[in-house]
Amino acid sequence: MSDETDGAVQAPKRSTFKSLEIDTRLLGMVGAFVLVCVVFNLMTDGRFLTPRNIFNLTIQTVSVAIMATGMVFVIVTRHIDLSVGALLATTTAVMAMTQTQWLPQMMGVELGSPLIPWISIIAGLLVGALIGAFQGYLVGYQAIPAFIVTLGGLLIWRNVAWHLTDGQTIGPLNETYLLFGGINGTLGVFWSWAVGIAAAVAALFALFQGRRTKIGHGFAVKPMWAEAVVAVIVVGAILGFVAVLNAYEVPERVIARDPAIYGCVEAEGCVAAYGIPYSVLLLIAVAIVMTVVAQRTRLGRYIFATGGNPDAAELSGINTKLLTVKIFAILGVLCALGGIVASARLGYHTNDIGILDELRVIAAAVIGGTALSGGIGTIYGAIIGALIMQSLQSGMAMVGVDAPYQNIVVGLVLVLAVWIDIQYRKYTGAK
Repeated sequence: MSDETDGAVQAPKRSTFKSLEIDTRLLGMVGAFVLVCVVFNLMTDGRFLTPRNIFNLTIQTVSVAIMATGMVFVIVTRHIDLSVGALLATTTAVMAMTQTQWLPQMMGVELGSPLIPWISIIAGLLVGALIGAFQGYLVGYQAIPAFIVTLGGLLIWRNVAWHLTDGQTIGPLNETYLLFGGINGTLGVFWSWAVGIAAAVAALFALFQGRRTKIGHGFAVKPMWAEAVVAVIVVGAILGFVAVLNAYEVPERVIARDPAIYGCVEAEGCVAAYGIPYSVLLLIAVAIVMTVVAQRTRLGRYIFATGGNPDAAELSGINTKLLTVKIFAILGVLCALGGIVASARLGYHTNDIGILDELRVIAAAVIGGTALSGGIGTIYGAIIGALIMQSLQSGMAMVGVDAPYQNIVVGLVLVLAVWIDIQYRKYTGAK
């Protein structure tokens, strides 16, 4: 039946919920996140959902979320990487030593040089890519199980990081570098709203283009009211997130250090807010790039085809060995990016940075719907999974749960998430 307004082919009449075509897994993850937030907000007398705590929760999630997007590709192809926390430590050690010692002492670059942070970041990204590619080579070309290669990597790279720094804490790090840590680098109110509005417009355009593409190919589309509901939800989520971050005001004692930065002559009476952190923008950029790779490129198609059926993928001409090298190299780069955020948030490199991150990253990907059997996974799911993980840990810390019990709860949630995923596949008939 033709639509009188746009000539679109309408989908058969369905219930209101089905007409919205919302991914049930996504809905389940969002529901779980909302439930966690509501429960902890009640347990903390409303302190969990304050702008300040949401801001902190956001910047604490970024590092693990960035690495989790790469872990999706690894797990989708039926591999695992247990070395991401150690690899993060090695790359941050390289970046910290490059900034504080190697460039100033060995190459004579002045500590205040604007090139120092960027050279150190490039060095960290290259080291991450090389280590990742090396581990991928052992898995792909030498047929050593990824579990063994990366378990060895966990021990090796953690101690390489210790050796590079002689076991010392390295800092303070470059001021420009520290902008990626979160609270030290934010957009402020005006530019946060500008970015939020631009993102909302881009989301609406993407929805419009998606509908237009379906119409152009003769596919059934959602009713216009359903499109409008989805658009309102998406735009509301984006602008609501910006509004919450803009509601977190800079303390007067911080403004007093340099009122001019906040457009004030003196701290008294000056009101300013943090807005969107640069680290969150970095995560958004990574999410967009990884989603495009997964859904719009040949590499992404090869990754999911290999995960779905490795033998068939190889017989169809996909170089699965080289593909393995590529996905581990990508994860290595993302470990370096996560390391930038983690070390910048701390303000220095320390030997215990990234400890247990491998478990958090794997848990985030699995909670986000990535199937350990391969072939299924989403980037947005991994990010939501990381957010759920961090919400659990932050909430338990706020109510006074000891660290050992926090880890017990996280472990139980991970097992529960896998069990729910298995039951979901049985119920829906999905593989």
